[in-house]
Amino acid sequence: MKKKNIFYKIINKKIPSKIIYQDKEITAFEDINPQSPIHILIVPNKRIKSINEINEKNKNIIGNMISASVKIAKKLKFAKNGYRIVINCNKHGRQTVQHLHIHLLGGKMLGKKFN
Repeated sequence: MKKKNIFYKIINKKIPSKIIYQDKEITAFEDINPQSPIHILIVPNKRIKSINEINEKNKNIIGNMISASVKIAKKLKFAKNGYRIVINCNKHGRQTVQHLHIHLLGGKMLGKKFN
């Protein structure tokens, strides 16, 4: 049996996390190592390792994840000022958890790059 990653454990409430949004397909929660005043991770509830695994069967999940990002930005009242969404892919893209996720960053004027 494969070891469950940290996102799986958060989605299934096996470890504590501040969940901001959850529905049948997506869970969003605060990042434990924030890179901005607001740093939320949006993940599919069903594991997809990276954006490279998007295909005809699961391509709608990306739109749903972005839609959830917009809902969260509006709910937390930072949509009007603006925000950044980032998807890292694999080692060279600095993806540290092999479970597709969007970084939703906001709450201040963001720098020119994302580390």
